[in-house]
Amino acid sequence: MANSLKFNDITLTVGDTLSVTYRLKEGDKERQQVFKGVLIKINGSNVENRMITIRKISKIGIGVERIIPLMSPNIVKIKIDKEGRNTKSKLYFARNLTESQLKQKLYTK
Repeated sequence: MANSLKFNDITLTVGDTLSVTYRLKEGDKERQQVFKGVLIKINGSNVENRMITIRKISKIGIGVERIIPLMSPNIVKIKIDKEGRNTKSKLYFARNLTESQLKQKLYTK
């Protein structure tokens, strides 16, 4: 697998900080929720089954990962907040780091 992909005229790279706006349906109401975190994995062999894994650290210090299929009709938009400088294709080492340690490894070189 590669460590980058093209999605709706933007190039997503492993290590980027993304904001994914996702449409949620609760009962008969709909709302939009933003999930902001670091892209740690790109998964899937073709366009139909391509998925990304995004990890964020919650306010109380617990890591939360979300797997998002890119062909989902519930994705409103994906925005790149910060581009990372990374050469690995999967950032599994990020699971053992705190948020400040992760920022040091990804964005300073």
